[in-house]
Amino acid sequence: MKAVICPAPFEMFVGNMDRPVPGPNEVLVEVGAAGICAGDQYIYGGKNPYVIYPCIPGHEIAGRIVEFGENIQGLNEGQKVAIEPFIGCGTCYPCRVGKPNCCANLTIIGNQLPGGYADYVLAPVQNIHPVPVDMSLSKASMAEPITIAIHACNRGQVTAEDTVLVMGCGPIGLNVIEIARERGARVVACDINPARLEVARFLGAETLLSDQNLLQNVLELTNGEGMPVVIEASGVAAVMEQTVDLVAAGGRIVILGLVKRGTPVSFPGLDFTRKELTILGSRTEAGDFPEAIELLYSGKLKFADMATELDMWRGPEIFSQLAMQPDKYFKGILIR
Repeated sequence: MKAVICPAPFEMFVGNMDRPVPGPNEVLVEVGAAGICAGDQYIYGGKNPYVIYPCIPGHEIAGRIVEFGENIQGLNEGQKVAIEPFIGCGTCYPCRVGKPNCCANLTIIGNQLPGGYADYVLAPVQNIHPVPVDMSLSKASMAEPITIAIHACNRGQVTAEDTVLVMGCGPIGLNVIEIARERGARVVACDINPARLEVARFLGAETLLSDQNLLQNVLELTNGEGMPVVIEASGVAAVMEQTVDLVAAGGRIVILGLVKRGTPVSFPGLDFTRKELTILGSRTEAGDFPEAIELLYSGKLKFADMATELDMWRGPEIFSQLAMQPDKYFKGILIR
């Protein structure tokens, strides 16, 4: 089979390898579409803290089932599916308490395991999620990033009573905007990029430029109180640190972005008690694929229709371009 292979940072080529063979409780999926995530760009740029090189990137995957291993029931050959890329061990403390997304031995399709930038990909049967027959595979591949947004809003306990500040309007931040608005919250989004803010406004958010006046503008919007919920989706340490100033006393901060391993993030110690802050990490998702697929199918989410479809076998060229121009596409999806 053909695959887009990343042997080391800033190296990528299309190569050939053996077609995988499913073992017990595994499903072989013929890939139809695989999204380009910031995490994939971090793999190419050497910033992803979880990847093992060489790797086949791509963890936002949709396709059709072509082969089963043993002990598979309830699925059919040719069936359209989305793939949950995070695989917990099932035995460590996080797995035992229902947080497999934080598994101490977590493996990720598209990081430690071969991903979706290929003709075929293997996944455990429990990570296979059927999608409606009339949903395009390109749209189905958007399920995974939507689960990230759902989980972040769950972590922040976002409700219709909240005003939510979303910091960073890349693809994940834009998905967070839509999920928070779907829950009835008032959403304010900030970014340094005016083009991204334009998309955020299209999705229904109020917007603020991330400049030296951001704190003052947030306080004016909230009668001097700060934001009840701040969700950081930029992956920038300085933005993470800024959340403490922007959140209201008694409010919730959700840190969603990734920084390079070893990057320190500092918070003023007094504000932990002065504001009685709740600071939450948010990693991947936990059982959110059915909700994401339902929302996609409902047509309520507009960002999924803004993706740019790209030829998968142009992957090396596309990632080279994105390394120089990260915002070339609001959302890119590699298709076969």
